Amino acid sequence: QVRLVESGGGSVQAGESLTLSCKASGYSVRRNCMGWIRQAPGKEREGVAFIERGGGTKYALSVKGRFTISKDRAQNTLDLQMNTLRDEDSAMYYCAAGRIYARRCSLEPDFFTYWGQGTQVTVSA
Repeated sequence: QVRLVESGGGSVQAGESLTLSCKASGYSVRRNCMGWIRQAPGKEREGVAFIERGGGTKYALSVKGRFTISKDRAQNTLDLQMNTLRDEDSAMYYCAAGRIYARRCSLEPDFFTYWGQGTQVTVSA
């Protein structure tokens, strides 16, 4: 059974940093596509970043240059380093995993098969 558990959310001031982490069980972070998706109140889900099996990454334009997605193979975790946070980054952030051994990756939320429960990030201007 696949289980994804996020941690690291919180409340910060604009310009500060946070690191989100997602612990996976029953699923290989190293061998699959994983991503971070966020949803703010009243808005649609937005793909933030993904990392492919081979380590390639892609970011939403709104976070490119500020956020970094990475895998810790030893811990089987997925991380999201968020720097220079803005109030518009406030949202619930979800760790998401693609279908096992899927050949491609995507920022589209509907691509992902497995989801964590989410962790809240609140940025005050």
